[in-house]
Amino acid sequence: MEEIAVIGAGLAGSEAALQIAQKGKKVKLYEMKPHKFSPAHSSEELAEIVCSNSFKSNAITNACGLLKEELRRLGSQLIPIADCVAVPAGQALAVDREKFSKVVTQKIEQNPNIELIREEIIELPKQGKVMIATGPLTSEEFSRQISQLIGEQELHFYDAAAPILEKDSINMEIAFWGDRYGKGDSSYINLPMNKEEYLKFYHELIHAEVAMLHDFEKREIFEGCMPIEIMAKRGEDTLRFGPLKPVGFTDPRTGQRPYAIVQLRQDNKEGTLFNMVGFQTNLKFGEQRRIFSMIPGLEKANFVKYGVMHRNTYINASKLLEPTYQLKKERRIYFAGQITGVEGYVESISSGLVAGLNCSSDKEIIFPRETMIGALADYISTENDRFQPMNANFGILPSLDEKVKNKLERYEKLSKRALNCIKL
Repeated sequence: MEEIAVIGAGLAGSEAALQIAQKGKKVKLYEMKPHKFSPAHSSEELAEIVCSNSFKSNAITNACGLLKEELRRLGSQLIPIADCVAVPAGQALAVDREKFSKVVTQKIEQNPNIELIREEIIELPKQGKVMIATGPLTSEEFSRQISQLIGEQELHFYDAAAPILEKDSINMEIAFWGDRYGKGDSSYINLPMNKEEYLKFYHELIHAEVAMLHDFEKREIFEGCMPIEIMAKRGEDTLRFGPLKPVGFTDPRTGQRPYAIVQLRQDNKEGTLFNMVGFQTNLKFGEQRRIFSMIPGLEKANFVKYGVMHRNTYINASKLLEPTYQLKKERRIYFAGQITGVEGYVESISSGLVAGLNCSSDKEIIFPRETMIGALADYISTENDRFQPMNANFGILPSLDEKVKNKLERYEKLSKRALNCIKL
């Protein structure tokens, strides 16, 4: 009988292994713990949860809540475990981390179709189907294997990303389309600031709270992706001569050049998401919402992804993977988890489910883009020159046929549409 190798027993690898085993296939699941730990892990159990015990909201008007409900309906193995070891957290699904990992480990160890092998894989198996689910802190040795497989330029080690927001949440009475000096195809959304607005924003930015980095993440900060808050501390006008340079623009409301200008660039092919140009940041998420909402036009902005700057190994999936999480150039190999460019616990589980189902099936299983699980797979596999990791959000779903201004009502309609077409 064919054996499928799954490398890495985090959330994605564990979900994938259980999905494959459920289809009657044999799985060799490799996990380097306890012989070797990543800098962020400490437990010997599988599916270890590190940063938070929250799987986010259960409400289907929340993108992650919708994704969890889709996973329940599709037969996820890990989400029901999370439900069983939940702790009180209001509308959110928060779990007892130790119990969650222990139950997942027991379920895998007791599965007759899964052989759990506690050793580090340094070389890819030469034959048979292989799934790589080694996570955002993949070891240096195995990272070299991945680089050789996909091409060194397609593997990224530091995630320096700017915030991304929904286009529909931008105040277009203040914002305007256009390029510097009128050149180009007016593809940028511009947010003009006068001197008073800029100075208030600047003052809050330089005094904002930053997120703590692990020691292993402090080794490198590249000049090419300098956090905007560090750049700002170099001087009051540094941003006005850098990413907020107003030269070549006229504010349609005043007929004058703005004192500073923030530019937003389209981030997905549908034009529903825009990123803040030059706003790579290590600010705490709450600080990002508070301070960036001070920018005229972003008062009610819906941030679908906050800026991050941390150690994160991921591949350029937009060029490399199919929506089945299958490697285009070597189709016996699949990827799953955060190494594919999905971000978050539930998103990792969803990638493991899709990759596991496809790895153990004779036919492709591609979920509709109207579903959150399908939209995530589509996002990471659609070529994008500025590809960066993404979590579940309503901005990656196709727009509704009807225009719905109320955000909560729009999310509810998107969720109902998704659940109506989710099936195996």
